[in-house]
Amino acid sequence: MKSEDCRNLRTTDFAAEFSRGLTDPDVQAPPDVTGPAVRGANGERESARKGAVKRYNVYRNNVTVSLIDALAATYPAVQRITGIDFFRAMARFHIRATPPVSPLLFEYGHDFPGFIEQYEYAKAMPWLADVARIERAWLDAYHAADLPVLPVQIFEDIEPAQLGELRFTPHPATRIVRSAYSALSIFAMNRRDGPVEPLDPSGSEDALVTRPEADVIVSNLPDGGAAFLNTLIAGESLGAAVAAAFDEAPSFDLPASLNGMIASGVFTAIDRGD
Repeated sequence: MKSEDCRNLRTTDFAAEFSRGLTDPDVQAPPDVTGPAVRGANGERESARKGAVKRYNVYRNNVTVSLIDALAATYPAVQRITGIDFFRAMARFHIRATPPVSPLLFEYGHDFPGFIEQYEYAKAMPWLADVARIERAWLDAYHAADLPVLPVQIFEDIEPAQLGELRFTPHPATRIVRSAYSALSIFAMNRRDGPVEPLDPSGSEDALVTRPEADVIVSNLPDGGAAFLNTLIAGESLGAAVAAAFDEAPSFDLPASLNGMIASGVFTAIDRGD
């Protein structure tokens, strides 16, 4: 092995060992970490190794605080619901269990809703994880690629006999979050300024997250709407999507759902099967 390759390997190994303890306070500072000697509380000079450990612990704390702040920026409604102290304690446990894998802070926290669902002290708020899922969907939609959405006149030149075979390409920003609770209403109430009103969380809601232009839009889907759109997003035909929607909700309103999905910018292209 060439000397340059050996140096690269040592650097990679050191980086992996150095980063391993940054989110876990039970992991000791790597033995290769050294630094200048420092003076202790009694004024005596301490070893370079002891000083390096102290600096590593400070750096580890800064990393944890930065990740907690990143989670708070991604999940402001969750933090408002739980309170700052509860949120930061919960986030700290999540960071220890799920270290980041990307240098981009906005990408961190995709697993946080699932963690909330299993977090013992959040069990009294079973809807909280779904609120977090909507917040994560909002951020992902915000950072999704820009593509044109289907125009409102898209169906004007399509023969009625062709409608059932149409297939749609979802816009990269489109997200659907289904909840057995009133998670969308709770999300909306806690993402705006003003007092929080009492709310019954027991009613199920399906959230549609889109970004037809510059702003992210979060809307409530009607009965059957989530089944309808999820089937289309999965690549199935319009006929199959209509069948799935009516199977779930006999009251499904097809014309309103077609108009709504176009107006919301759910899809970016259409395949007529020509």
